[in-house]
Amino acid sequence: MRLAALTTLLVGTALASSLRYAEDQAPGIVNPLFSTTMSEARVNELLFDSLYTDDQDLAATPNLVAMSELSDDMMSMTLRLRDDVVWHDGQPLIADDVVFTIAAMRDDGTMSTEAGRVEWIDRAEATSAQTVILYFVDAEPRPEEKLFFKILPKHHFDGASVSRTHSFRTRPVGTGPFKLVRYNDDNSITFEANVDHRSSVDIPELVMREVTDKSYQAKLLIYESLEGLVRVLPRDLAVLQNNRKVELYPYQTNSWWYVGFNLENETFSDARVRQAMSYMVDVELLLAPIGTGELLTGPFVKSSPFYNHDVRGYMYDDMRAASLLNEAGYEQIDGAWVKDGEPLTITITAHQTLESAQEVVINLQSQLRGQGVEVDVEFLDEAAWKARIWREKDYQLVLSQWSFDRNEDVREQLHTDGARNFGGYSNPEVDALLDEARLARDPHVKKTALRKVHAIANQDAPMIYLWTLDSYSAVSTRVRNVVIHPFYFFTWISDWKMQ
Repeated sequence: MRLAALTTLLVGTALASSLRYAEDQAPGIVNPLFSTTMSEARVNELLFDSLYTDDQDLAATPNLVAMSELSDDMMSMTLRLRDDVVWHDGQPLIADDVVFTIAAMRDDGTMSTEAGRVEWIDRAEATSAQTVILYFVDAEPRPEEKLFFKILPKHHFDGASVSRTHSFRTRPVGTGPFKLVRYNDDNSITFEANVDHRSSVDIPELVMREVTDKSYQAKLLIYESLEGLVRVLPRDLAVLQNNRKVELYPYQTNSWWYVGFNLENETFSDARVRQAMSYMVDVELLLAPIGTGELLTGPFVKSSPFYNHDVRGYMYDDMRAASLLNEAGYEQIDGAWVKDGEPLTITITAHQTLESAQEVVINLQSQLRGQGVEVDVEFLDEAAWKARIWREKDYQLVLSQWSFDRNEDVREQLHTDGARNFGGYSNPEVDALLDEARLARDPHVKKTALRKVHAIANQDAPMIYLWTLDSYSAVSTRVRNVVIHPFYFFTWISDWKMQ
């Protein structure tokens, strides 16, 4: 069966002229207002533009903006949009599109997962067809650093309240270097170069192929049925490194893995139970089977200026775990932890497309069972994940990862009112520090506040902070001038060349 499936994937692809890359699962929705996965973020990079973007030194540089002027009090910024940008449907980009996008992100009816990106903007006003003024809640010394959200076409929507089910999710229109042409029967998506894009796009066609079995992905690249892998599995690195038709590109992801507790669950509302389970887990043993990376003690990667290197992690300590569970009212009977006659039994939930999740969950299950905790596991598809985890909060523990852009804004994950705080974590001191960091003019003040957040979040243990993985992309040598953006992947796709 596996050989037959691989053969099917290979048939008719050897002479393909497009750049084909693999995703574990096709994006569930193509609308930047509702992005929750990296596969969606990568498609957004192809289809949509932001006001500012990263140059290759990761410095904010104008993208849709021709000129800008920050007011003397830093409470507003006037943006003059480029006059050579058109939407994929031929309509010109105008200031009303920027005003609409900000309004839609903030609208309570939209319930955008990206709402936090514009909370610092008090209002936006179009003063001409190409001019928009942004007014800020507080002084902003470098607002361009925050203007990386994707701009949407106002003329494709009826108002600022946008539904997830709006037809735009399958018929997106952007100003990016590629247009979405069609969804194919095999769950792949075909994009074609946007000939009206302000940059010269060398690759005529790009195809996202859904390949759910990651063991096939490297094979497809070797047999020239793919030109790109977003992330190479550690076990495939040696084979691809020795293949003269493949080039490996190391990159630093701004993402980290975690085991998240549902703090609205009675068992895990007790910090001592969360801390005890953190002491039960040998994180190094969890990481070893899936690759290499850096172990973390809080909600930032170690290269971040906000990472608090003075914070000690929960190193494996079964005696400390036992002491904490005793304090929480548990006793160990015949090797099992019991409270009020009920054994400590938990379920760990993971997304079925999370790379290497099965290895980690099974390893985690084994470790906790060895400490007297009975553990069940379950894997959810995209629809069930969004329903059960995001909306209904029907879970006990989740294994997942957070991915961030250059701003590393963890407010949505850790603030009481955060849009992505599905675990129910709430600490007034953390809320105040996150608010202070978001509004800080002085970088030192922001750094100090977020390092305190790191320390408190470690102590409160709403999550077991695991690691950030060492990552490699793999691209066919037929593709030249490749530079991979560490957070989004396709930011500089316009510069790539096909042979």
